[in-house]
Parts: sequence; structure tokens; C-alpha cells
Amino acid sequence: MVIQIIFLVAFFALMISVGLYYRKKAANVEGFVLGSRGAGPWLTAFAFGTSYFSAVIFVGYAGQFGWTFGISSTWIGLGNAFIGSLLPWVILGRRTRIMTNHLKSKTMPEFFESRYGSKPLKLISAIIVFVFLIPYTASLYNGLSRLFSMAFPGADYTVCIIVMSLLTCAYVLLGGYMATAMNDFIQGVFMLGGIVVVIAAVLNINGGFSSSIEKLATDSGWQYTSFFGPNVLFLTFVVILTSLGTWGLPQMVGKFYAIKDEDSIKKGTVISTVFAVVVAGGCYFLGGFSRLFAEAGADGKPIINGETVSYDRLVPSMLENLGPVIIGIVLVLVLSASMSTLSSLVLTSGSTVTLDLIAPLRKKAMSEKGKMLLIRILIAFFVLISALIAIYQVNSKSTSSVTFIANLMGISWGALAGSFIGPFLWGLYFKKTSSAAVYVSFAVGTSMSVIQLIKSLSGFSFGVGFLDEIVFKTSIHSGSFAMILGLVFVPIISFFTKKQSAERIEEIFSCYKKTVTVKATDVLKLDEEQ
Repeated sequence: MVIQIIFLVAFFALMISVGLYYRKKAANVEGFVLGSRGAGPWLTAFAFGTSYFSAVIFVGYAGQFGWTFGISSTWIGLGNAFIGSLLPWVILGRRTRIMTNHLKSKTMPEFFESRYGSKPLKLISAIIVFVFLIPYTASLYNGLSRLFSMAFPGADYTVCIIVMSLLTCAYVLLGGYMATAMNDFIQGVFMLGGIVVVIAAVLNINGGFSSSIEKLATDSGWQYTSFFGPNVLFLTFVVILTSLGTWGLPQMVGKFYAIKDEDSIKKGTVISTVFAVVVAGGCYFLGGFSRLFAEAGADGKPIINGETVSYDRLVPSMLENLGPVIIGIVLVLVLSASMSTLSSLVLTSGSTVTLDLIAPLRKKAMSEKGKMLLIRILIAFFVLISALIAIYQVNSKSTSSVTFIANLMGISWGALAGSFIGPFLWGLYFKKTSSAAVYVSFAVGTSMSVIQLIKSLSGFSFGVGFLDEIVFKTSIHSGSFAMILGLVFVPIISFFTKKQSAERIEEIFSCYKKTVTVKATDVLKLDEEQ
């Protein structure tokens, strides 16, 4: 265990050092929440990527979908790279930076208020963020439990949760967005190097790539080595949910608020896409070989050492015999993935609740210092609550309580993205988008997620094949439909409902029409051409 401990101590020391370094740049709300909108391409691109991919993907989704789809699960990672990373940068990046700066919006709820002229929209969206980000935050700890049990046999996982929570809380509270972004960059480097090392080590166990593919086809069936796998329809839903969701998640879109300039957006687009191809593609590609490390039971569930296990046990089982150095690298990799996402989530939660929920409801205006203090208190609160939920889930002997939390985690992504993706995207491009359409999108996204949760827990049936077997079959299906419906409903409803005044709309969209006058550097040449 000495090597693993050395890796962790060095990693923790580096994270705290970054927080101390950037504390002077977090002196006001804009600096703390957005880094004074001065983040360059590398910091922003890595912050986007590391906030996207966490232990949930590396341990949970890679294991579950690698087992379900085999090698074709790599399509999920490629979808994350091109639909979830490349397209948001191209379609949302520049317009988000320009309009949010023009409207002086620091959070997504603030954007909804300013863009649609509706204070209730800000309050409702802030409540949605508050409710659904906490279980999403708690889910980050899940993937760590198996890995720490493997790396430190007999160790108390509760201690791991507490240490990770305190460390993340410390550097976010000290340095705000810039400390988070710099740590995301460092953690992203660990993730890039770690996933390459781990894939090479795992494939080497079975004699390399070709031998591993051949063994997978022989032991489990050719469908797990085929181009699209055994279930193309379900694979498509997974790609939609995990890729399209980034377009509407406040902690992801918020990265575009803080980017420095046009050149940073162009460079960040390339960097973010390459990062996602390596990390997401690598994670799901690795998970595609999980059937080489477990047997399939009669019900299709994985069996390890004669015991039926959950999907999040698969990736750790692939790594447990790789030696202390590789395991140390994996620990830092997964810690990096989890802490970067956790810091982004709690910073989003704390700033959103302070600026969009508490401050507007106070009769007396809050000072800059008061807002800063409250944001920090709420960040600590969100870290504490998510840690308590994770500890309770790990130690709970009640199957129903664990199932409830697990289902709530699963629907968080669908609820947030389903509610926000339509209003945000169309708000940047479509002048006639109405506030009524935004209300409908919020209602559809949250209600579908709640219905999915109730259905999962109670097992009730609609009695309609399309609803039971496609729309609400799993949280993957319902979340995908919620996002698609939001994108479709918003423009349609906007055509039939009241719009904002033409003057206000022109003022909002004037930010895209600014004229810049520059000095001519070659006057003689211009005169000759005339």
C-alpha cells in the first residue's frame, strides 16, 4: 500500500497548493464564480472535459455498458466526444460567451431571467438545479468505493469520502473558479495518461488487442465484438443521453461564460474534442472487455468468483491484479475524474442558490462580501450533504433506500438537461422564443424524471407498450426523450404564445451585431484599389 499512499499524498498536496495560489483572484463574485471571464483555451477545455467525465463513467457506465454492448460501447465515448464536446463548443460556445456577458449573467438561471424577462423563471430553474444536482453530486462517490476496497483491503470507505470531500471543499473555497479550472487541467493530464496506461495493461493480460478480441468473441459471442453490438436501439439512447445532455447542464454550459476570447474558443474546441476522444472513448473501449473478467449468469448478470455482482464491480475486477504502480495510477485517475466534477458541481450549486434563489428573495440587497460568504457556506453545505448521502448509501442495509438513491442519481442528468437544453439553445438563436415555452420545457423535463423515478420504485405499468417499453423503460430512455421533447416543444409553443417586445429582443440580440472600427495599415494600397 505504500506506493498507493505516496501517489495520493502527492496528489492531495498539489491540489491544495493550487487553491492557495489562486485565492487572491477570487476576491469578488465575478472572480470567484467565473474567474473574471479570463480563462484561456487549455483551462476551459480541460475544465469542460473533466467536469463531463467522472468516476460514474469510468467505473459505473464503462462497466455496465461495456458488459451490455461489448466493444461497440466505444460508440458512446465517440458520441460524447463529437456530440457532447465538439458540437457544444461550435454551436453554443461563442454565442453563450457573448450573450451572457451582454446580459451580465453569471449563472444559467440568471440567463433565463434576463433573456426572457421573467424573474419566476430564474427562481424555478434555481430550484431545479438545487434539487437535482445534490444526488448527482453524491453519485460521484459511488465509483470510488470499489476501487478503494481493491487498493486498500479492509480500509474504511467512509474515511475516503470524508478526505475527498474536505480536499475538494478546501481548494474550491480558497480559489474559486480559477483554482477549480487549474486543478481540472492538472487532473485532466492525469486522466489522459492514466487511461492510456490502464488500457495497455488490461489488454496485455490477454496477450494484446487481437488476442483479447478473439477471446471475447470465443467466450461471449461475436455480437460483443461487432460494429454496433447486440442492441443498436438501446445503444442509440445511451449515446443521446450521455452526449446531448451536456448542452443543457448548468455546470457544463457555465464553462463558456468564463472563456477569455474568440481565439480561446477555437483552440478550446479542438482540445476539448481530443480530450474526450481519449478519455471517454478509452473508458468505454476498456469496459467493452469486461466479459473477459467475469462470467454471465442465467439472467445475464455478471458473476465473479461464483457471486452475482453489480456492474460497478466489473472495472475494478479488471484492475486488481495489475500491480501497485498501475493501481496507484488508477486511484489518481478516478480521484481526478471525481474531484474535478465534484468541484464544478458544488461551485455551480453554491453560486446558483446564492445569486438566483436567496439574494432575489431578500428585501435588503446583499453586499459583495455577503454574497461571497454565502456562496462559500453553501459550497461547504453541498459537499457535506452529498458526502452524507454517499456514506449512508454505502453503509445502509436497506435495499429500498439504496435503490431510491440510485434511481434519483440516475434521473438527475435527464431532469436537468431535459429542462434546460431547449430554452438555452433556442434562447441563443431564436428571437421569438417565449417564456411560456420555457415553462413547458421545465415542466416536461422534471415531470418525466419524477414519473421515471416513481415507476422504477413501484414497478407500475402504463399498460401502453410504447410508454412502458420505450419512453419510460429506463432513466436512459426517459431522459433522452425529455431532451428531445424540450428541443421540439420550445419553438413550436413559442409560435403560439406571447413574445417579448421587439425593442427588448433587438437589444438582447444586438450583442451579435457590434461594429468594430480599426485603422487601415496600408493607406496607399487602399487608395490604389479605389
